[in-house]
Amino acid sequence: MTTLTQLLPAPVIDEATRHLTENYVFPEVAEQLADLLRRRLAEGAYDVDTAEELSRLVTEDLQSVNGDRHLRLKYHAEEVPPGRGEAVLASIRGQFEDSLGGVPRLELLDGGVALLELGPMLYPLDWSAEPLGAALTLVSRAQALVLDLRGNKGGDPDAVAYVCAHLLDGRTHLNTMHWRGGTRTEQSWTPSHVPGARFGGSKPLYVLTGPDTFSAAEELAYDLQQLGRAVVVGEVTRGGAHPCEGWTVHPNLEVTVPFGRAVNPVSGTNWEGTGVHPDIPCTAADALTRAHELALAKLAE
Repeated sequence: MTTLTQLLPAPVIDEATRHLTENYVFPEVAEQLADLLRRRLAEGAYDVDTAEELSRLVTEDLQSVNGDRHLRLKYHAEEVPPGRGEAVLASIRGQFEDSLGGVPRLELLDGGVALLELGPMLYPLDWSAEPLGAALTLVSRAQALVLDLRGNKGGDPDAVAYVCAHLLDGRTHLNTMHWRGGTRTEQSWTPSHVPGARFGGSKPLYVLTGPDTFSAAEELAYDLQQLGRAVVVGEVTRGGAHPCEGWTVHPNLEVTVPFGRAVNPVSGTNWEGTGVHPDIPCTAADALTRAHELALAKLAE
């Protein structure tokens, strides 16, 4: 049941700016944004009645300097627990169960082409490894694969690496993460072993994208595209490349702050602000039909 908690904007802004200045990957931008939020608070811009309205106003301000879509004051209709990362885990657990562990659709299309939809997000790997592994093992027998990410709004980078491992032939460098301050980096590789069979790195692979494809789902499409492993079909994605963490700052509000940036080893950059651009542009609604046609034509060669 939804509960109503008194809304006091000042402590929310104080906590949000603290997490922002301590963790945002771009410290100079963090200071600009913190000053902006404090000024707007003093002006009375955040004197609103609901947490949902405060979420909207603060998010607009957080994204006003550099357009980082991972910078948010996120509203949760149900109260969420305190702590780092706890709000999002509490809010997505029901979605995980309702989507069969993030694999809501698996279908064999005409001509030996498999369709695998991953969504509405890529869930934490300690939750999702079993359903993802089962689905990817099953489609490994297909002659071609269409991976549908049109409704996928992000999730766990480890799940991205796990999916990629099934679609490539060997351990592969996907990204290098540059953490706040630029003094520490960490490489992301696919795991060397996966349970079950791999679809592998040679059979035709198509990835569907759309304007709702975001964050870790964009990474999955971008990594496979840059490696030359997949043909991306559909529309340009939303453009959020920075890994982020969330902190509960009110029982119904979570501030999410990016603490690193991804650098792809092939492109030397990422999809932040630009999105992933499809190899075969078409409307998201037509992307499945188009990808299926491409797969059948490729198999007929």
